[in-house]
Amino acid sequence: MPGLNKELGDAGEREIVELIRCPNCGKELMLLPPSYPMCDVQCTGCVFRAQIKTNRSKPKSEIFGAGWDITDKTLKAGYMMPPLITNFKWNDKTGDHQEIRLYPFVPKKNLRMRQLSAEARRANYKMFNYIGLDQLPYFTLISK
Repeated sequence: MPGLNKELGDAGEREIVELIRCPNCGKELMLLPPSYPMCDVQCTGCVFRAQIKTNRSKPKSEIFGAGWDITDKTLKAGYMMPPLITNFKWNDKTGDHQEIRLYPFVPKKNLRMRQLSAEARRANYKMFNYIGLDQLPYFTLISK
C-alpha cells in the first residue's frame, strides 16, 4: 500500500508533466514507468530526462532524494546525476504559493547517503538526500 509521500510525489510528477515543457526543446514531457531508475520524466522530442521531487514547503537547501544503491552505482560508473526539477508548494497568510525549479547539474558532493532505521517499514534501506541546493545554480520555471 503506497504511503502519503508516494502519493504526493506521484501527483507532483503528473503536475510537472502538465505544467512544464522540456527546458531543452520546448516539447511535452512524459512520465517514465514507475520505479524507472534515476529519472521520472523525459521529453517526447529530445533526450532530456529529469528526476522530480515535490515538497510541501518553501524552497529549502535539503530535500529527500531516492534509493542510494542505484545512484551510487551510476555515479561510480562515471555518469552524472540527472537534472533535478523541484516542485515546492506551500501556503502562508498571503495565500498558496508554488515554485518549480530546474537544477541542471547536481554534483556528487551535494548528495548525502542516509540509512533508514531497523524499525522502519523498509528496514535499513539506504537512501540519499539532496543537500546544499541553496548553493547550486537553478532556473525558476514557475513562481506563483
